Amino acid sequence: MSRPLRAESPTAALVPARTPVVVVTGLSGAGKSSALHILEDIGFEAIDNIPVALLGRLLWSGNDPSHVAQAREPLAVGVDIRTRDFHADAFPREVASLRARDAFDLSVVFLDCESNVLVRRFTETRRRHPLHPDRPVNDSIRTERSLLAPVRAAADVVIDTSQLSVAELRRLLERRFAPGGARKLTLSVVSFAYGKGLPREADLVFDVRFLRNPHYDDALRPGSGLDTAVARYIEQDLGFAPFLESLTGMLTRLLPRYREEGKSYLTIAVGCTGGRHRSVLVAERLAAHMRAHGDDVLVRHRDLEGTRARGDDQA
Repeated sequence: MSRPLRAESPTAALVPARTPVVVVTGLSGAGKSSALHILEDIGFEAIDNIPVALLGRLLWSGNDPSHVAQAREPLAVGVDIRTRDFHADAFPREVASLRARDAFDLSVVFLDCESNVLVRRFTETRRRHPLHPDRPVNDSIRTERSLLAPVRAAADVVIDTSQLSVAELRRLLERRFAPGGARKLTLSVVSFAYGKGLPREADLVFDVRFLRNPHYDDALRPGSGLDTAVARYIEQDLGFAPFLESLTGMLTRLLPRYREEGKSYLTIAVGCTGGRHRSVLVAERLAAHMRAHGDDVLVRHRDLEGTRARGDDQA
């Protein structure tokens, strides 16, 4: 199969990059939906249970295979026995036809699982097996495993999910399919006023109401934690520097662990009484610390009037 020209070639710009396409299939209950969600998290457009006859047309425009659809992002497609017109014997031929096209970088992921684990999963969720809803689950699993043997043989990657957690499945898929082999944790820091309630999206919440409060200084009250004078006032609190050092140190140790567990998003909330001075300053200092360590951070001051979310370009 031909490959795109190398970047150093003078004609490389004329050759479009091959669009990554991942077909996710496997035994019912083995984790196909979880795999599609993971691929979606790392940048794929995910489509589940598209009829096999339409798979090719999804990848090129109209009925003419010479007109390749210009995909804006990689594509992940879920296919299994529930899919209309799915025939296990024909699936390898369809895959071979798609592989023959230089425009696509096609991979087939087959999710396998031990039968006793599948039985337990169906029992715990009280779901019926989609192949034969009116028959014992064990019978349906045996039949499906036999039917899907040609599909498994055509797969590029076979993953046994019997003993895998979702986080472990995420790490396997990220290592194989994420750009650069790893995915960044999306970080958000939000300041808030306790009187208006905790941010519902918060994963970690820190209370900074113990710090020196500019609200009681008439000259500083109209300002915010974004103002130099207010920041200087709060930072003069003898407890500020040790607290910030401890907090950033803890987050420096925690963030890699969240990444390892496959967490995609983490929201850190910092609260004070009015959500205007102390929480705003600490949120800004936290974001600056994490950016200095290479993280992309969005800062939002929920209860500070007239402010918007601040990304790296606004730091």
